Amino acid sequence: MRRVLSRKAWPKIRYRHRNGITLEQHQAVLKATPNEEYQIFFELLWHTGGSQSDIANLRADNIDWTTRRLFYSRQKLKSSGEGNACLVIGEALELVLKQLPSEGPLFPHLHTLKEGKRSNYFWTKRVKAGLPDGIVLHSYRYAWAERAQRCGMPEREAMAHLGHGSKAVHRAYARSADRVTLPLEHYEAIRDAKMISLNAGLEKPASEAA
Repeated sequence: MRRVLSRKAWPKIRYRHRNGITLEQHQAVLKATPNEEYQIFFELLWHTGGSQSDIANLRADNIDWTTRRLFYSRQKLKSSGEGNACLVIGEALELVLKQLPSEGPLFPHLHTLKEGKRSNYFWTKRVKAGLPDGIVLHSYRYAWAERAQRCGMPEREAMAHLGHGSKAVHRAYARSADRVTLPLEHYEAIRDAKMISLNAGLEKPASEAA
């Protein structure tokens, strides 16, 4: 069978622009969501920037409370062995994680659903909250990258957090963020503080030196 049109003759695919969800919009979604499991799910998406499948499939053993780390592998990149993410658990993320089960799946019901089911639920709450069409579940991922860009987080750290190995992918997520560069002295002050702390730890008391 011959092709009607060659591949080059087909119109270029243009994907619809998706916006990052703002804090106010996120809070509006939470207010419109009566289901507690979904509320915590949306909160975890806000704090981690993870994709909905990665977060919905998290288990208690993905959390190491000793080192305060959250580990997981990107669902879509499992076969390639790439896309691993390691997140330090800060105070805000800890408050969310402590509301979830201490063993087994963190989201007992949501992890059994297909992506479309979770997306449809978010769509209904987005409409109820009166948010624009451009806001979807993946908007949490866009939002995290944009927030990281605005506050001056080094791009390499943001990529490691999102589980991406490509700068091009991260820049695509953060394309609508303002470009912000912190003063060099900000990073020099951090370096000097680390060096002072390290040297203090290496110095021995006079009594021991004697």
